[in-house]
Amino acid sequence: MLLSHFAQVARNSTVIDLGTGTGIIAVLLSAKKDPRKVTGLEIQPEMAEMADRSVRLNALEEKVEIVCGDIKEAVKLFGASSFDAVVSNPPYMEKGGGLLNPADAKAVARHEVLCTLEDVVLAAAKLLRPGGKFSMVHRPQRLADIICLMRRYAIEPKLLRLVYPSPGKKPSL
Repeated sequence: MLLSHFAQVARNSTVIDLGTGTGIIAVLLSAKKDPRKVTGLEIQPEMAEMADRSVRLNALEEKVEIVCGDIKEAVKLFGASSFDAVVSNPPYMEKGGGLLNPADAKAVARHEVLCTLEDVVLAAAKLLRPGGKFSMVHRPQRLADIICLMRRYAIEPKLLRLVYPSPGKKPSL
């Protein structure tokens, strides 16, 4: 939900949601920001099917498309410089960050099992048109990694919003 509010998506633009999961961000962006087209890319077939079902249930087939595919193959699937905006809520936990079942859908969504933070930033850099916007939600613990990777792939961070779970607590997103 935070990503759909925070993302800088212009009216009548084209948007891709990398790692769309169940498609909630794609659906919300379509409703809130009125882009011309939102594409949700999801590697897990069962999640992509849930996302597609959400699109149909919300009668958004004309504006939202769900594609089952790998972020690492996104440029081959869609072409370079093909989106005005890229959004992502990538896996927060680095590979090796605890025990997990790699076949579990939640583990794939939460841990860098099938893609890394670098894969997401690289794909965003290649998919964005010049002047395009990349918006992402992640953990503050990875902020240095995020900024270094964005710089490496020529994405200039312009806006940062910290999310606090409650007053007096450290930021969690």
